[in-house]
Amino acid sequence: MKVVFMGSPAFALPALQSLMSNKYDISVVYTQPDKRAGRGQQVMQCAVKQFAVASGLTVMQPETFKDPDAVRQLSGIQPDIIVVAAYGQILPDAVLRIPKYKCINIHPSLLPKYRGPSPIAAAILNGDAETGVTIMLIENKVDSGPTLSQRRLTIADEDDAESLSGELAGLGARLLIETLPNWAAGRIQPEAQDESLASYTRMETKEDGRLDLTLSAIQLWRKVRAYHPWPGSYVQWKEGRLKIIKSLPVNDDSQSQIGQVIALPRMQAARAAVQTGEGLLGLITIQPEGKREMVAADFIAGHRDFIGSFLT
Repeated sequence: MKVVFMGSPAFALPALQSLMSNKYDISVVYTQPDKRAGRGQQVMQCAVKQFAVASGLTVMQPETFKDPDAVRQLSGIQPDIIVVAAYGQILPDAVLRIPKYKCINIHPSLLPKYRGPSPIAAAILNGDAETGVTIMLIENKVDSGPTLSQRRLTIADEDDAESLSGELAGLGARLLIETLPNWAAGRIQPEAQDESLASYTRMETKEDGRLDLTLSAIQLWRKVRAYHPWPGSYVQWKEGRLKIIKSLPVNDDSQSQIGQVIALPRMQAARAAVQTGEGLLGLITIQPEGKREMVAADFIAGHRDFIGSFLT
């Protein structure tokens, strides 16, 4: 089977690696164009491009498939199938019509739940007990195509968006390798999604990372997990931002004012907590503005005025 692979971030890597290790013919790898980032505005290559180049694969990076030349170039490759994983572009009908076995996508949710760009964060934010991956046919409406296969995954309390993304990427890669031969052999009947059960997610922004301490500790704990590493979760302490990397809700009857930092007993996983609208949010790992990430206990040792102060 002649495969064109489309993907950009680290989430897509296990799928590409699995296709290679299972001896699929990877004709071309498509990724998003290189971008400039950082203070020096250096050109940054996405994770898939870095791997593909190191593996000797041909890489193409069209700005958009609205360009007829990009579509003609892809058509000239004559792929049997196009496999997509977090590519970052919507494929027009002209592309969807090219491959014999169509275009399939690896989506990290149990569709039709959580269509759109942020399904992993949404599952954590909503306190879901499980999530999963779906292999689906791509249509011109976002994540609405018929499904070919699904696999479920339990969400652990320790999972954040980064760790869960890694687990789902591996699960999706394994499911892809199971699904492809059955799909090509006609042993899979695509199943239409139930539109009445569809829900949608949106792209997170930097502003989403600001924690509203009037929310409950449970809600804030989920936000910290859902927004790690992007956009990150933070509060204001004195004149700077205090990023909260790892936290946990604490069972305590404290009646402190919202935003006040209190000390916790040494046997707790967190040595300090902040009063929220409902319960205490224990601080385990934090990052003061302009400083390195550190255990909260170490920060407290160097900032005696932290306990009793207020976060906003």
